[in-house]
Amino acid sequence: MSQHSRDDKPVTLINVFEIATADLEAFVAQWEKRAALMRTKPGFRSFHLYRAVSSDARFQLINVAQWATEQDLHAATSDDQFRASAQASSAQFDVSAHPAVYRTEIAATV
Repeated sequence: MSQHSRDDKPVTLINVFEIATADLEAFVAQWEKRAALMRTKPGFRSFHLYRAVSSDARFQLINVAQWATEQDLHAATSDDQFRASAQASSAQFDVSAHPAVYRTEIAATV
C-alpha cells in the first residue's frame, strides 16, 4: 500500500470578496474570463462563484475552487496571464480579496 503525503491531496480555495454592488456585473464579467483560463490548467477540478442574496452582505462574492493538489493551485495562480488579469481587476475595482486554502475535514452529503 502506498503512503500519500498531504501535499498530493485535493485542496479547496475559498476566496471572499468585499466589493461595491455597483461594480459586481463588470467584476463578474472579468472573472468569467479568468475562470476560462483556470479551467485549462492541470489539476483544476471545479469552481463556484457565489453572489450574496443581500446587497448589505459584507462579502458580495465568494469563490470556491477545487484543485487536485496545492501545487496545481500554486502553479495556476503563478501563471503570468492569470496574474495580469487579477492585477487589472484590482486596479479597476475597489475590491478586497481574502483567499485561503483548505482541505476537507468533515463531509456530509445526502
